[in-house]
Amino acid sequence: MAEIHGDCDQRFNAVREALAVCLDGQDVGASVAVFVGDEPVVDLWGGYADAQRTRPWERDTITCVWSTTKTMAALCALILADRGVLDLDAPVARYWPEFGAAGKEKVLVRQVLGHTSGLSTWVEPLRTEQLYDWSLMTELLAAQELRSEPGTVGAYHSMTQGYLLGEVVRRITGRGLGVFFAEEVAGPLGADFHLGLPAEHDHRVAPIIPALTRAPNYIPHGEANPPMPAEVANTKAWRRADIPSASGFGNARSIAAVQSVLANGGQARGVRLLSEAGCRRVLDEQFFGDDEVLRRKVRYGMGYSLMQDSICTWGGWGGSLVLVDLKQRLTVAYAMNQMLEEGPFGDERGLSLVMAAYAGLS
Repeated sequence: MAEIHGDCDQRFNAVREALAVCLDGQDVGASVAVFVGDEPVVDLWGGYADAQRTRPWERDTITCVWSTTKTMAALCALILADRGVLDLDAPVARYWPEFGAAGKEKVLVRQVLGHTSGLSTWVEPLRTEQLYDWSLMTELLAAQELRSEPGTVGAYHSMTQGYLLGEVVRRITGRGLGVFFAEEVAGPLGADFHLGLPAEHDHRVAPIIPALTRAPNYIPHGEANPPMPAEVANTKAWRRADIPSASGFGNARSIAAVQSVLANGGQARGVRLLSEAGCRRVLDEQFFGDDEVLRRKVRYGMGYSLMQDSICTWGGWGGSLVLVDLKQRLTVAYAMNQMLEEGPFGDERGLSLVMAAYAGLS
């Protein structure tokens, strides 16, 4: 069985066992964390940080977690809404006047969070490297016509959501979303999660290992606009980029440390970021039905997908994920370097860890 490092409350030994199964199976290196309220009860890691299996995955190893990053952007929006400086029911154009062009004056902030804004992708064909040009990406979105009537069609905003939310945050605060997140969220919480990774952390990065196979009928990011091969995450340009949809770097501990704020009534480690009511806004349903991009039924809340009445979650391309259960005050996070492409909602690795965490509550 794989060697596992870190700490684990004995009630949650099933999580340790589930991580070992993952590492004995398809994983190369990975980490898992579980918080109950404000208390970390699982902080485990194991395996290797490189495909050649020569460099161990360490306590401070971080990796690109792709769309799990979206939960960090959504949390920033919820924080600003709770402070009263962002109205989630307001038109995006209230904060970003240029966005109101081409019939978009009625698109609401909450529709961006709920993937129903009608701007699931850019119409103009793009090159991958153009993602690093914030002004260009946002100017194109501001000028673009809607692809569907706002609030009516669920269509996963794989890349555009981060630019849309990020520009709203920038207009309100004068800071890019990555800077706002660092100064207002990660910094106060002491969380090792980065949007725009400084060069001094490069030595800690576990490069992404692309999936070798994909499931039938799965539409991967590589066929998106712009094309985005998984290997782009291993470039310096990607590490430095502030792309709130996908370029976050962290590990399970840092993901859970941030998202546990929602599970703990808005406060973590003595830092209050939200009121309890502000936390519960994440559960406001924005869409429930078939998503035209993912080709699956999805229930969207404010920036997360919803399960049952109290659970919000989202994951990243290839397998990373975070789940927050506001009723059980549970947060589970998983980050790894070996990507699998078994479908738009990931694979069984993260699910096995989540189920093991729930077993520890019983």
